[in-house]
Amino acid sequence: MYNLETKKIICEIKKTNSKLVCLNLPDGLKPKAEELQKEILKETNANVILWGGSCYGSCDLPLEVKRLGVDLLIHFGHAGWQDGGKREYIIDLK
Repeated sequence: MYNLETKKIICEIKKTNSKLVCLNLPDGLKPKAEELQKEILKETNANVILWGGSCYGSCDLPLEVKRLGVDLLIHFGHAGWQDGGKREYIIDLK
C-alpha cells in the first residue's frame, strides 16, 4: 500500500556508513516500522531504533536523537512541504 523507499534508505545508510539509524514515522505508518527495521538490519550493519514520539508532518523532526548518538534520521511526515510535496527526509546527523 505504501512505498517506503526501503532501497533508497538502505543505499543512504551504506553510503554514509551510518552505525545508528533512527526511524521516525507518523502514527499511520508506525505499524510498518518493525518491517522496515528488519529489512534495514538484514541489509546493513546499522543498528536501528524507532522513535515512538509524535510526528505531525515534515517539520516535526526529533533532532534530540542526536544526543543518543544517532548518525542518520529517517523521517516520514504525513504532510509534505508546501513547495515540493516530499514526505520523506534522510538527515545525516554526523
